[in-house]
Amino acid sequence: MKTHLLLSIVLAAMSLLSACGGGDGQESSDQSPTPPPTAEGACEQQSSQVNWAALMKEDCPRLSQYGLFNDPANPTAQPRAPGLSYQLATQLFSNYATKYRFIYLPAGQSMQYQAQDAFDLPVGTVLVKTFSLPLDTALSGSANETLIETRLLIHREQGWTSLVYQWQQGEAKLLSTGATVRHTLTNQGQTQTFDYAIPSRAECKICHQRNQDNTSKIIPIGLKAHLLNRDISHQGQTVNQLSLWEQLGLLRAMPPLATIGKTFALNDTSADLTARAKGYLDVNCAHCHSETGFASISGLRLGFYVDHQSFQYGICKQPPGWDGGDKGLDYDIVPGNAEHSILLYRQTLNAPKDRMPPIGRSIEHQEGVELIKQWIDSLAPSLGSCS
Repeated sequence: MKTHLLLSIVLAAMSLLSACGGGDGQESSDQSPTPPPTAEGACEQQSSQVNWAALMKEDCPRLSQYGLFNDPANPTAQPRAPGLSYQLATQLFSNYATKYRFIYLPAGQSMQYQAQDAFDLPVGTVLVKTFSLPLDTALSGSANETLIETRLLIHREQGWTSLVYQWQQGEAKLLSTGATVRHTLTNQGQTQTFDYAIPSRAECKICHQRNQDNTSKIIPIGLKAHLLNRDISHQGQTVNQLSLWEQLGLLRAMPPLATIGKTFALNDTSADLTARAKGYLDVNCAHCHSETGFASISGLRLGFYVDHQSFQYGICKQPPGWDGGDKGLDYDIVPGNAEHSILLYRQTLNAPKDRMPPIGRSIEHQEGVELIKQWIDSLAPSLGSCS
């Protein structure tokens, strides 16, 4: 997982420019600058329904003004109609944050199925993702978590736009330049204190951008069939998530479920190791490491459907702009030898110019590192001659 040296320099500069804000009694730097004033006509409308007028036209200063949840102070449950919770099969790592995802489709509209890419979503779609940091990764539930941020992706007439809200004293306020929040958690008996970086709108584009036909635009990245193909609980029953969406009329042109790719949770040891590893790399890395992503110049392609035994997936491939770090490593993946593979090594580094992914984490994902280590070690050395 790497990119050109220029990416590291750009990201380091962006992180220095990010403003900071406080929250929930945690140690934090100065408050972020107030976002530019917005015309608040639609934002100020009071209703018991979702405020579609504001969502489509205005960047409201407070998340609650959009009316997305029955309890404005709780963005983790009870979305207002037509909001629907959804879950990914494979974890997107963000400093062990729990993520609460919801999708809102305009009345009478549906998603267009895509075999490998993110689904086509109609104008009016709203994606909501809330990040809540645990105090102890061994425990779950709101009593063990601190709300940090809520991100919106809104499909307006002119295209997708991103909005980021920071939670402070029970309310989420719009940020323009990002923020930093100090947090302490316990993982596997070890206590870690780190700075959680809430992204700016510009940083959101780094992961969500697609460069194609000399244009750059923001797109969703998690709504892919293989990442959504999993069982969930719905109205007291266990159902396949994609099948449910089809039954509800929210997803059209879906093929038979048995033909759809599938990824798995990291800790699902009953599942195929390669499928788990490729799913993890897909959701955490492939949005940048693709032909149209931010790290396209690296030549590394980590999509779920890319042949994992190929040069483009990193087998005996040298990075074009990274020096190998303190270990002086040469190749992205050395089959059968994780300790000499750059892909694994950069997952363990935390310096802005070296770590991968470059944004979205401040600490090492120990379980993710172990998964990729096991997978690389399992590859037959005969796959490639790295010398």
